[in-house]
Amino acid sequence: MLNDKQDSSKKDEKEWAKYEETKEQFIQSIAKNMNLYGITPSIGRLYGALYFSEDPMTLDDMREALGMSKTSMSTGVRSLQDMKMVEPVFRRGIRKDLYRTEEDWYKSFSALFSRTWKKATETNIEEMEEAKEELEKLYEQTDDTQLKERITEDFQRLDYAKDYYEWLLRFVQVVETGKIFDLVPKTKPKS
Repeated sequence: MLNDKQDSSKKDEKEWAKYEETKEQFIQSIAKNMNLYGITPSIGRLYGALYFSEDPMTLDDMREALGMSKTSMSTGVRSLQDMKMVEPVFRRGIRKDLYRTEEDWYKSFSALFSRTWKKATETNIEEMEEAKEELEKLYEQTDDTQLKERITEDFQRLDYAKDYYEWLLRFVQVVETGKIFDLVPKTKPKS
């Protein structure tokens, strides 16, 4: 009888170990791929730990779970909050700040995508306008006809880039406002 309980206990331990390993592999995958959004792997692991936590976590809980400093946890949580991927939670009687992940990944993606692409596109527009100004000055100053021809061709390229960036900002606005979900509906969870 004792051997049956021991065998069952060992089986349970193996199953729990496999469960934890599988969960950790997914968290590592999230962490690795979050660099697409400018998020470091350590913040990605923090997000994964919060996502799989059954209860909201304090900075101390996160530090313990990830073995990172409380300062790193605080910085990571702040970054995730700015990206609308983590939100604070209030619990009566608990003085420490609690956090959980935003449950709506579509909302998180929209906020993150919009912020990242809008900033990058606006930077590209500024750089394009500066390049155009410099080329206009050079065009006016030079007597070199070949250089003038080349600058004229570049003006066309820059105008094309401007049209693209304006389109991209409109696309970002579609994502930002949630209108994207009219065009590409959210997948409904399977029951």
